[in-house]
Amino acid sequence: MGDRVFMVTDNCHLIALHRLTGALLWDTEMADSHQHYGATSAPLAVRDLVISGTSGGDEGIRGFVAAYKASTGERVWRFWTVPAPGEPLAVGWKGRAIEHGCTSSWLTGTYDAETDLLFWTTGNPCPDFNGDERKGDNLYSDSVLALAPRTGELKWYYQFTPHDLHDWDAAETPMVVDAVYHGQQRKLLLQGDRNGFFYVLDRTDGRFLSASPFVHRLTWASGIAADGRPVMLPGSEPTIEGARACPSMDGATNWMSTAFDSGTGLFYLMALEKCNIFAKSSAWWTPGESFYGGDARDVPGETSEQWLRAIDIQTGRFAWEYRQTGTEESWGGILATATGLVFFGEEDGAFTALNAATGKPLWHFPANVNWKASPMTYLAHGKQYVCIAAGGSIVAFGL
Repeated sequence: MGDRVFMVTDNCHLIALHRLTGALLWDTEMADSHQHYGATSAPLAVRDLVISGTSGGDEGIRGFVAAYKASTGERVWRFWTVPAPGEPLAVGWKGRAIEHGCTSSWLTGTYDAETDLLFWTTGNPCPDFNGDERKGDNLYSDSVLALAPRTGELKWYYQFTPHDLHDWDAAETPMVVDAVYHGQQRKLLLQGDRNGFFYVLDRTDGRFLSASPFVHRLTWASGIAADGRPVMLPGSEPTIEGARACPSMDGATNWMSTAFDSGTGLFYLMALEKCNIFAKSSAWWTPGESFYGGDARDVPGETSEQWLRAIDIQTGRFAWEYRQTGTEESWGGILATATGLVFFGEEDGAFTALNAATGKPLWHFPANVNWKASPMTYLAHGKQYVCIAAGGSIVAFGL
């Protein structure tokens, strides 16, 4: 913003640097890192404010989103994602876990200038795998919040996974799309959620429009009902001995970038077909340790699969899918271009382009990288480039 570059630090500070000299202009502590707060994702600049969440969502923090003056770093507003005991929403946190409810806001949100709304997704409640001391929906965990950027006022919210028992953060990028949907021009919010469902919401008011599974290994719910709540299936809740459930703790997808092509009407995401054995325990919060209340481990004899899938937003069905080969440990995202290309980092270490309409492979570059980044594109001197962080290098390609 202007002459400033903003970034967060691992000990939960928000800082402003001069973009030309690197001089420190201000340094604000968002929360006390000794209370297990951190920060991992880029802050978001909106008008004269800089907005950020924090990490620490498995260590017993109380999550929040906050806005700061870009000029001075002074805090303007803060929205807590977990209620304080005695507040109305605390009825959805029956038990003592509300004191360490987590629900961090660690991934960068999305600002929509058309509706003047800030969309911020939230993480899991704590303890992750044991809900005995947090009975209820545990708002605002695993949700998308629509906030007024000037004041932090909540305009609407939608909770993807009420009473989450599997660490299925909703911290996936909410995609803002204007499209004709089922014959009507609408302002949509699209998200492939870690719980395995692809959601279509009206972003003006949070109205639930549809949801459909984007993985085949999905055992916890048979679908999402018309009221937007999951139709639960028995047998997936963590037990003392351990119970198999799908998706895994890693999620059916995660924080890696998704993409949308207005020409094809397709939404693209990385999908992980994987299950875990989820076990709960009575272990309670201890300072300096993760507050899982159990664990998740691989299912003996089962292998996982990673796919790039193209979803028709009108129907929720796959238009095409691209199977990847490798160790299923890549965390790279997707970029779609207006020229009908989809770029991504493959599991085998290549940087690849597919036809956005058909999924047909068009080009690949053998970078031999275990991807952690998502591609981006830019224009310089009239030429378009595609760029991605590959290990310790930045690699750019001319289109």
